[in-house]
Amino acid sequence: MTVRQAGHLGDGATKNDVETGELPKDFYAEIGHKGGQKVKNLIAQGAQAQDQG
Repeated sequence: MTVRQAGHLGDGATKNDVETGELPKDFYAEIGHKGGQKVKNLIAQGAQAQDQG
């Protein structure tokens, strides 16, 4: 099995989870928002560290 084939298998499993209702419809939007907030906080921390040092 190639990496591409494995990726397609994984994609189908998550798509099925969303379609069957095991995951909420906005599951991926929530993950994206949390990731964006984490990056925003890390950038702010880096800016503070640069200003102090």
